[in-house]
Amino acid sequence: MRVLGIETSCDETAAAVVTEAGDVLSDVVRSQVALHAPYGGVVPEVAARDHARAIVPVIEEALRKAGLTAQDLDGVAVTVRPGLLGALLVGLSTAKGLAWAAGKPLVGVDHLVGHLMAVFLRREGVEARAPEFPFVALLVSGGHTALYRVDGPALGQIRELGATRDDAAGEAFDKVAKLLGLGYPGGPVVDRLAALGDASRAAEALPKPMARRDSLEFSFSGIKTAVARHVAQRAAQQGGPLEGQALHDLCAAFQGAVVDTLVRKTVRAARQEGVTRVVLGGGVAANRGLRARMTEECGRRGIEVFIPPFASCTDNAAMIAYAGALRLAAGERDDLDLAPATRTSLPRVTRKGGGAR
Repeated sequence: MRVLGIETSCDETAAAVVTEAGDVLSDVVRSQVALHAPYGGVVPEVAARDHARAIVPVIEEALRKAGLTAQDLDGVAVTVRPGLLGALLVGLSTAKGLAWAAGKPLVGVDHLVGHLMAVFLRREGVEARAPEFPFVALLVSGGHTALYRVDGPALGQIRELGATRDDAAGEAFDKVAKLLGLGYPGGPVVDRLAALGDASRAAEALPKPMARRDSLEFSFSGIKTAVARHVAQRAAQQGGPLEGQALHDLCAAFQGAVVDTLVRKTVRAARQEGVTRVVLGGGVAANRGLRARMTEECGRRGIEVFIPPFASCTDNAAMIAYAGALRLAAGERDDLDLAPATRTSLPRVTRKGGGAR
């Protein structure tokens, strides 16, 4: 089975062809980073308009690289939720038109399910190492941070264990980078500078996010505020922005605090669920500090850790195509009245905002 996947949930226009076994036949991603960089974040209207311009050429390139035509496909999969509504509409409308014209079945895919299944993708030249079910997954990106128990690929087999009450980890990285004048997207820059710093020199200025031992929930707004306060104090004392080693140390302390929270709670979730396999997914899974610390800590606890290659962590259409192929293989289909939504279809247990639970 060869399925075309289309992904336009945020600021990447992507298309890919993948088999139900997870073999990636093509994977094309067109980033909008340069368009949004002047604004310091994604502008929904700008994103939707650029998707509309790019979607057809991106699909054509994905089919060409796979050596296929639309008639050769066994189905079309498309991200329908969660995401920016205007951006989702571009991908969904295109997928409907293509599926109808080619006479192929259409399936909608939840973006988060795509990330959770990305670990099963098999890319040419990359050693494939996929987990067995069940596993605990940490999905961590610019818009989402949550822990899930995954017993299978279907919606009813995925259960949220805990999620962020406010900012997602990737969002916190970008906001802190903006405070430090590091540009957008800030996560990769913070990761690079953190490797040059000593976290111990700035760690006292930053709290440990949601450090409660019995909680699997996250909160990153507090540490973001602490960074802003620290930067303002240093600027008042020294008459200028953080630079050099002080900047590196603060990046190391911030990243260390966030990574420590993500890793500790993931390991705690695995032990509570009696699961010996952990999967890391989402754009922040490309963070080198997180990958190294998760591998080290899970190794110490006798837990197998599975981390996809970088191309499978960030938003891509291959994961959407694969999740769609699994739905098609199970005999599932969607009608042409399929509608997009801004929220995930996965049941949520974490309530947004502060206060006692």
